Amino acid sequence: MKLLLFANTEWYLYNFRRSLAAALRDAGHEVLLVSPPGPYGARLQALGFRWIAAPMERRSLNPLRELALVAWLHRLVRAERVDLVHGFTIKCAVYGSLAARCAGRARVNAVAGMGYVFTSADTRARMLRPLVRTLMRVALGGRRSRLILQNPDDVALFDDAGLVRREQMRLIPGSGVDCRRFAPPHVEVVRDAGARLRVLLPARLLWDKGVAEFVEAARLLRAEGRAVEFLLAGDPDPGNPAAVPEPTVRGWVADGVLTWLGHVDDMPALFASVDVVALPSYREGLPKGLIEAGACGLALVTTDAPGCREVVTHEANGLLVPPKDAVALARAIARLEADPGLRKRLGSAARSRALTEFDERHVIARTLAVYKELLS
Repeated sequence: MKLLLFANTEWYLYNFRRSLAAALRDAGHEVLLVSPPGPYGARLQALGFRWIAAPMERRSLNPLRELALVAWLHRLVRAERVDLVHGFTIKCAVYGSLAARCAGRARVNAVAGMGYVFTSADTRARMLRPLVRTLMRVALGGRRSRLILQNPDDVALFDDAGLVRREQMRLIPGSGVDCRRFAPPHVEVVRDAGARLRVLLPARLLWDKGVAEFVEAARLLRAEGRAVEFLLAGDPDPGNPAAVPEPTVRGWVADGVLTWLGHVDDMPALFASVDVVALPSYREGLPKGLIEAGACGLALVTTDAPGCREVVTHEANGLLVPPKDAVALARAIARLEADPGLRKRLGSAARSRALTEFDERHVIARTLAVYKELLS
């Protein structure tokens, strides 16, 4: 069996689908990884994967350029004799699926939410909506197609929109987490008495991740004289319409509101150095960074929003706050700062849940089962 995995960045393939590609290869299948060019392509090749740079611009709305990309994918699928195309995120799912459908190949599409075109209120998004809806019906439908969604809210969303028949949807919780790599430190870290609570937001620098609320919570707790240090880990994402401009982030650092770590390679080591992970996102598919933090036994704070509430149950393995509510976020962090016992109890429960529900071995097995039902 030959499979093509198609994503909008090589970073996504490396961080989110590397284990799936390795599992396919270990099972004796051929795997072809396709994304726009970028530095992580060389890392994938260094791991022995075959990676091809696609002529794709993430923010392009030029119809001729987009049509040329679908035609390029179609030629690639035919020339490589691919059996199944698995596309990730809406644009790649639609384009990869159109190319595969025209070539008579099986298609699996993984989508987290409805994306910028359906969630944004700006004029360009509203104008594109009817066209994208039509393309999605054509691309995602058909007998040899399956749609993988990550949370029940998205299943209901696609069901209500009538884009895909319910029997073609599969609910699989994210891409999975390596719970052997992401684990609590072997030796318990003991903080100095009076040490500040370290709170981390690990995410791409997008407004939708709740970065503004995180900054406002930092300002509120600093004004109260709380001993809390706020850390932000992640790169700017200029290809995304919701990107936080880098000068804005540098301004927060200059004001002493937070520490910006940029991209961090060794996330387990970073998690071992903090006390709490916060993700005040507005909506997620299933937030991998939050699950990784939970697997490391950290107390979690996130929003009562789709995707986030599938990872955290309020008061059981973390704390939930309303989306876009900086005051509630600040109060939840202040509560964890004042109660080490609560942090420990929530962190322990978060680790147990990661092992039970989100370990990548379970997620990969379920994904392979979807491939099998299409190709058997």
